[in-house]
Amino acid sequence: MASQTVPVEVKSETKSEEKLIPINVMDRRYMVPENLTIMKALEYAGYQLTRGCGCRGGICGACGTVYRMPDSHRIEVALACQTIVKEEMFLSQIPFFPRNKAIYDLYEIEPEQSTLSEFYPEIFKCIGCGTCTRSCPQDIEVMDYVAYAIRGEIQKVAELSFDCVMCGLCIARCPAEEAQPLVAILARRIYGKHIAPKAKHLSDRVTQIENGHFDKSLEDLMKFDAEKLKELYVKREKESELPDPDWEPEDKSHL
Repeated sequence: MASQTVPVEVKSETKSEEKLIPINVMDRRYMVPENLTIMKALEYAGYQLTRGCGCRGGICGACGTVYRMPDSHRIEVALACQTIVKEEMFLSQIPFFPRNKAIYDLYEIEPEQSTLSEFYPEIFKCIGCGTCTRSCPQDIEVMDYVAYAIRGEIQKVAELSFDCVMCGLCIARCPAEEAQPLVAILARRIYGKHIAPKAKHLSDRVTQIENGHFDKSLEDLMKFDAEKLKELYVKREKESELPDPDWEPEDKSHL
């Protein structure tokens, strides 16, 4: 993670009731509140994050982190935006990890058994050590989907890797020097384009757009000023926060 230190008086921002704990960041010791995530602790300590901070919500995978605890020989891995600091942890952010990305045209790819290995032949170097799986902050069975990739089972690779956030921690730890997330995202793209059943409702909506079904509504909206648009936005009918597959809006005039 590219970052630079900036002079700040961190103690003055600390509430008196907050407990401070020591952490070690790239060989320097800092006292930070115990309830912060690693990312927030870095900022509290005076680091200005210029890269490796991304979405801050555990989605983009930009904040891959490795750390060790003084009572353990293990190198732990985590996403900095999701992991709470621990006393005496010794950590470092990992920048973008080098990887060789295959170039392909998704429209011309054939979903065949040899497709994944054609673009990423290094999957055959896998020794089955499981380090990639143990390194995954999303608890994905990475080694398993690599095994399916070797066998050419594209759908299984796509299903098992669905939650991958492309953080690259498995790449950093792999002794076979594979780029597992790139294999996985290729499988998901092939599955979505060539294997998965087409969504009829999506096809119907695209046809509506192409036929100008929404042109009049958009033209009406473009006539409103900013205040009117804000009013319409605030008064819009909202979907329930709880997932409901049967939910439908009461006003369907714009559908």
